[in-house]
Amino acid sequence: MRAIVDEDICIGCELCVETCPEVFEMNSDKAKVKVDEVPAEFEDSCRDAIKGCPVDAICIA
Repeated sequence: MRAIVDEDICIGCELCVETCPEVFEMNSDKAKVKVDEVPAEFEDSCRDAIKGCPVDAICIA
């Protein structure tokens, strides 16, 4: 599973980083994915981060 952040939509609220810091990090004022593939043990927290994004800037590929 791969997570993708649309930086054009991201508002930099950091909720994804707080929810799943193993996958997401901040790049200046926008979130970014820091792994190529989401490790299996973090898939649930990654999905929680996706569901929690207030502007739906994250998707799974």
